[in-house]
Amino acid sequence: MVFTKSTLILTILCFILIQELEINGGNQYIAVAQKIDCVGKCDYRCSKASRQKMCIRACNTCCERCNCVPPGTSGNRDVCPCYANMTTHGGRLKCP
Repeated sequence: MVFTKSTLILTILCFILIQELEINGGNQYIAVAQKIDCVGKCDYRCSKASRQKMCIRACNTCCERCNCVPPGTSGNRDVCPCYANMTTHGGRLKCP
């Protein structure tokens, strides 16, 4: 089999692309997202909470799973759907 310059370049580009993507089972590829500063974001999010330690613990758990924390000290849940829809075993909203 004879390789032309374009075939060789295409092969190299495909190899680089595969190296840049994280393989997630089978034929699915998911780009690796950059992690946010959960501690800093949750400290601010829970700064006005009456039970800060509990708020920070729940917020950090949600942030680690969703890689997102809504802006502000409350509300704005529409910005992070994963964060907004996470519930406890009892069916209550988990994330502050």
